[in-house]
Amino acid sequence: MSESTHAEPLVSPSIMSHVSVGSNRLPEALAFYDQVLLTIGARRVIDIEGVAVAYGKEFPEFWVQLPHNLKSAETANGVHFAFLAQTPTVVDAFYAAAMKAGATDDGAPGPRPMYSDAYYGCFVRDLDGHKIEAMYWDASKAPSESNT
Repeated sequence: MSESTHAEPLVSPSIMSHVSVGSNRLPEALAFYDQVLLTIGARRVIDIEGVAVAYGKEFPEFWVQLPHNLKSAETANGVHFAFLAQTPTVVDAFYAAAMKAGATDDGAPGPRPMYSDAYYGCFVRDLDGHKIEAMYWDASKAPSESNT
């Protein structure tokens, strides 16, 4: 029997592997996300030219792509996705970069006490209308016990 070598599993506090969004304006969407995701330290990790790009820090976490069924990409009411920021300043930079790159404001950076005293975030709509967020979690302000 041969020995198999495997890399140590990635330890992450996240429950998500990745998120994919479709775009009707792929070149423009990629230029948008190239600028915006740089603020959180993400970069292109996979590029399937003309079809899809995956962004992440170490592995593909966020895909921007043409829809697989070749129909128009659409947004979903009630759906948004959030990128984790390391500081409130990074949330501010994310918002500024998104607005400069053509996003539509959907909630300026600031505390979100309705979620938690630990929550600081911003919301924008990307070029295809997807609702995206950057958020910072200040663990020192988090409730000591979960209500779930």
